[in-house]
Amino acid sequence: MNIKLKIVTTLLISVFMFSCSETPKKVEKLAAEILGNPDYLAISYGGYRGTSRKEQPSIADLKEDMKLLEAMHIKVLRTYNTKLDMAPNILQAIKQLKTEDSNFEMYVMLGAWIDCENAWTASPNHDAESLEANTAEIERAVTLANKYPDIVKIIAVGNEAMVHWASSYFVRPKVILKYVNYLQNLKKSSKLPADLWITSSDNFASWGGGDAIYHTEDLTKLLKAVDYVSLHTYPFHDTHYNNNYWLVPDVEKDLSTKEKIDNAMIRVKNHAISEYQAAADYIKSLGIEKPIHIGETGWASSSDGFYGNTGSRAADEYKASLYYKYMRDWTNEAGMSCFYFEAFDEQWKDAGNPVGSENHFGLINLKGEAKYVIWDLVDAGAFEGLTRDGIPITKTYNGDKNKLMQEVLVPPVELLK
Repeated sequence: MNIKLKIVTTLLISVFMFSCSETPKKVEKLAAEILGNPDYLAISYGGYRGTSRKEQPSIADLKEDMKLLEAMHIKVLRTYNTKLDMAPNILQAIKQLKTEDSNFEMYVMLGAWIDCENAWTASPNHDAESLEANTAEIERAVTLANKYPDIVKIIAVGNEAMVHWASSYFVRPKVILKYVNYLQNLKKSSKLPADLWITSSDNFASWGGGDAIYHTEDLTKLLKAVDYVSLHTYPFHDTHYNNNYWLVPDVEKDLSTKEKIDNAMIRVKNHAISEYQAAADYIKSLGIEKPIHIGETGWASSSDGFYGNTGSRAADEYKASLYYKYMRDWTNEAGMSCFYFEAFDEQWKDAGNPVGSENHFGLINLKGEAKYVIWDLVDAGAFEGLTRDGIPITKTYNGDKNKLMQEVLVPPVELLK
């Protein structure tokens, strides 16, 4: 080998060895970087397929779902409790996918469920907490956040745990405050990652946007203690409970069916924004500045009850599609995250009534069919090669929009009894 060739060969080998040993790792994002970032869409996630949560999804099931979420451009998901196997298994599934593919990226808002004393009985005590169960939830969340610091970026203390209509289990703000302060102190003492964000995920009224009964000193302390406010708004449910914005006004009675529906959904969007704004205004009135993100909102595609044909006529895939688009557009433009509820239909929530609305908030149903809201992703080939429970992702209604629209009803002029 002549000396010039030897030098060139040596240089090439050196460059190759350096590039292999110094391959840059994918940058890990912080909560402050992913929340409000439109490139990191968020969603609420439950992977349950069966009629009971005793049927826990396997890690293989969860990996299937994570790949589908990635295809839907989701990079942040929200869980609800630490007691069952699903939360740790989700984290393990994500870890395995990251090991298999260095480009795979998914972060988690880890929920810790909080109950009052005697929750889910005939005599819940809302002035005390279920101490043993709540403490265990928080400690498991701490363990998981420390085990998976590259994945768990947020811990949420409680889910709709302060709003009074959660009559089976709600607690006073002082309980949530106790655990938020505990977690914040763990961060200060380096027993949790310092960049982990702590919040509670609750209805807009619980954050001061509703009745003055919620305007307490403990709520003010909680607002100061959290890293951000995770706020829920559900215009879907309000089509029955608080429906002035939903009913077709007299000035629209001569419009076409589609115009009436489209106008109603614009009012829906504005209703959601008004609930957010009510809480934001209250927080500002206290002199507190905290980011606000939408911890939960959604729209069911089917109902036989309050939201079906004999009720508010809110539930169908067309309205659900408009609502999803409006919420994504609004929150993206406002620099907020929206943990849309939810990724997949779950039937355990109303197991005795398969057509109940609680079973139909997902973007993909239990037959592996993408609802109208994401038909465009099917058309674009986003789910090519992916399955759920071994079933390829297809469209509801066989992709026939005319057939879909036949089931879309106009909101009533007055709510049916």
